[in-house]
Amino acid sequence: MHITVVNPNTTASMTATIGAAARAVAAPGTVIEAVNPASGPVSIEGFYDEVFAIPGMLAEMRARPHADAFVIACFDDTGLDAARSLVPVPVVGIGEAAMHMASLVATKFSVVTTLAVSVPALEHNVHKYGFGHRCARVRACEVPVLELENPASGATARISDEIARAKAEDRAEAIVLGCAGMADLAAALSAEHGLPVIDGVAAAVKLAEAMVGLGLRTSKAGGYASPRPKPFAGIFAHDAVTVMR
Repeated sequence: MHITVVNPNTTASMTATIGAAARAVAAPGTVIEAVNPASGPVSIEGFYDEVFAIPGMLAEMRARPHADAFVIACFDDTGLDAARSLVPVPVVGIGEAAMHMASLVATKFSVVTTLAVSVPALEHNVHKYGFGHRCARVRACEVPVLELENPASGATARISDEIARAKAEDRAEAIVLGCAGMADLAAALSAEHGLPVIDGVAAAVKLAEAMVGLGLRTSKAGGYASPRPKPFAGIFAHDAVTVMR
């Protein structure tokens, strides 16, 4: 089984961290390929960055017709619907995957993400996925995404403090880490706080493996139908649709 994990931002060091987290939970025989586009924002923090990340992300997926499944390694689930329209194999967003996992181990969970600018997008996804009654709150610890890679930033301590507040104020029974750059922190934070702390990268990989094992593919009967071939103009001329099968 071959799973391609796409980090939609262009920071290769973060892609390496994400790839390591994915390989740590993958089953024997599952090949994990972690990639990122060459063009786009170095981090995705809010609606504006997301728009510029999607073309490069889709290009990485288009270049890998051999993949059995894709994981989108941004908690915003950047371009998830477009990706499911483009490819026939399963595409799992780490945000949706983590929320599903949290709902299986707790009656109520909170999300701890990076910056407040990302909160509205994540709240939108919470309700889009049907978790409005299970997600107590989306919280921001005010740590920029790239600071997660800086040991001197105090990012881990600030995430931990926000988890403590979620336990006390939200009565959260589980925590969902709201950024792929937090993927390597879940186990330590779970042990520290005594409750499940869920990393979306790991959750998405295991769901992707399950979907491939069950022979599931993305339905093309409605909203995820393959795009109709048409010419694209200007800087997107090279993106004219090639149907992937």
